[in-house]
Amino acid sequence: MTYRRVDGRSYNELRPLKVTFNIYEYAPGSVLFELGKTKILCSVHINPGVPPFLKGTGTGWLTAEYALLPASTHFRTQRDGTGARLNGRSVEISRLIGRSIRSVVDLATIGERTIVIDCDVLQADGGTRTASITGTYLALRQAENYWLDKGIIKKPIVKEALVAISAGMVDGQPLLDLNVEEDNKADIDLNFVLTTSHKLVELQGTAEGKPVDWKDFDAIRTVVEKGVNDIAKFFDTLVLP
Repeated sequence: MTYRRVDGRSYNELRPLKVTFNIYEYAPGSVLFELGKTKILCSVHINPGVPPFLKGTGTGWLTAEYALLPASTHFRTQRDGTGARLNGRSVEISRLIGRSIRSVVDLATIGERTIVIDCDVLQADGGTRTASITGTYLALRQAENYWLDKGIIKKPIVKEALVAISAGMVDGQPLLDLNVEEDNKADIDLNFVLTTSHKLVELQGTAEGKPVDWKDFDAIRTVVEKGVNDIAKFFDTLVLP
C-alpha cells in the first residue's frame, strides 16, 4: 500500500461527510450533501400525474435531474439547456440517479403521482454522481417523513437504505472515494450503488489505461464494502427532520 493520497487519507478511507437538512423551505425534503470538497444540493418533490406508459395503472413514478452549476468547476460550466441540446453527461447521470432511487422505493403505494428529484452540483471534486445518489436518499427520507405527517402517503415508501460510492485503482493501489485528481490518474474507475446490506443495485466503470485483472477488482470491492459500512454508520448518527 504505497500510493500516497494528496489529502493524507488511508487507501480505504472516505472523505469527510457532512449533511445539512432543510436547505429549501418549500421542498418536502432537501439536503446539502458534502463529501470532502464535493458539494451537492438535493431536493425532492411529489407532483400529480405519471408518464403516459403508467396512466391507468394506479402506480407512481420517480424521475431525477442532475446539473453542474456554472461555478462548480475550475472553468465555468455552461448551464444545461442554454445550448442546442442538453449535456449528454447530465442526462446519463440523471437517469442513473432515477434508476438507483427507484430500486428502493415502493412506487405502487403513491398512486399516480411522480416523485421528482433535483441534484445541483455546487462544487465538483470527483464523485458527484455517487454523492448525488447518497444525498438524494437522505432527502427522500426527510420527504417521506413530511408526507407521512401530512397524510400525503399512508405508509413508508423507502424499502432499504441506499448508498453510492466510487473506487478505483491508482498505481496498483485500490482507493476508496476518489477525488478528481485520483480519478484522472486511475487505471480503473468504478461507481457502486448498493444498499447498506450490501445488495448491488448498479455498477458503472471502465479500465482507463489497460485491462484490469479480477484480483484487482476484488481488491476494489473490499474497500467499497468498508466504505458502505462507514456510510451506514454515518447514517446512524443523523437525526432526520
